[in-house]
Amino acid sequence: MAKPHKSRKSSNEALRDALVMISPGTPIREAIATILQSGTGLLLCVGETKRLADLSEGGFALDSPFTPQLLYELSKLDGAIILNEDGTRILYANRFLKPDSNIPSDETGTRHRAAERMANQAKCAVVAVSQRRASVTLYVHDLKHVMDSIPTLMNKANQAVQTLEKYINVLNQAMQDLSIREFQDMVTIFDVCKAVQRCEMVVRIAKEIEPYLLELGVEGRLIELQLKELIIPVEEAELVIKDYYRVKTGVTYEQVRERISDITQQELLDLSSISQALGFGQNLRSVDTYLTPRGYRMLTLTHRLTPQLIENLVQKFATLQQIIRAPKDELVTVDGVGEVLAERVRVSLDLLRSQLALDRR
Repeated sequence: MAKPHKSRKSSNEALRDALVMISPGTPIREAIATILQSGTGLLLCVGETKRLADLSEGGFALDSPFTPQLLYELSKLDGAIILNEDGTRILYANRFLKPDSNIPSDETGTRHRAAERMANQAKCAVVAVSQRRASVTLYVHDLKHVMDSIPTLMNKANQAVQTLEKYINVLNQAMQDLSIREFQDMVTIFDVCKAVQRCEMVVRIAKEIEPYLLELGVEGRLIELQLKELIIPVEEAELVIKDYYRVKTGVTYEQVRERISDITQQELLDLSSISQALGFGQNLRSVDTYLTPRGYRMLTLTHRLTPQLIENLVQKFATLQQIIRAPKDELVTVDGVGEVLAERVRVSLDLLRSQLALDRR
């Protein structure tokens, strides 16, 4: 029986993997840094061995373990260097690349033009280090990515983190306002859409920082820790969707969440687009005056209940207000909720309401 073919990665997935392979802290990046310092150039191909061998000729075969020093020494030769798919072995050196010359290329230099065509035809990653411009360009499949210096990347990442911090503060304020209104049972569709909008903005800014972290490698560890700390409120905020989306046959929370993720940046500024994604239509004024949350978010904030217990409570009482008003003997009828836990639910929600009132003052 023939072996199944490996599913080919998309261009974006391959670019991500290539960036990880040549990020700071890796052996390949160490060699690239040495080559840049010495003022020499490099043409490095990483991919499936047979495909790269078929599209190149000459030079000599090595099949040696990769070391930064060996790559640096081989880069002094004119031809390309070919590595295996995971970049752990140097297969060929001083190789002449012969991709199809009919493949379109906007590059003017011979080395970069060959690199772009090779990456496109062989579906591999090609690193081109320019001796004249002292720059590093990465070609992956049909994509081109010019590598920034570490100081430039750090500056861009820090600016993005500062922007994220401002949006997190706005999100936290929107969530606090929503929580107060939920206890007052006075939530409108505007409150819900505003909270969802702020959350989605934070998610999108956080995603913009991720490529910087990929390219920074070990140099971006502190920024990565800072990012993880900053986006903690997002998990809570995303439960707003679960609390308020309009239930329809065949429509799940995951589908609604994906629908909101697909909203364009321009549409995200319009609350009616979010209202429509939630299932309420674009006319916000046509929605009933007040909406009642199911209680997923507020019960999660108590930090005393497992997701399954929260689901059981919501399925039993349907809304947060019904859970708040439920007497203890009704709470204990919920699967998994005993007398002690029932009392904890009541006390935790009361404490949360008191804390919100204090914070507001």
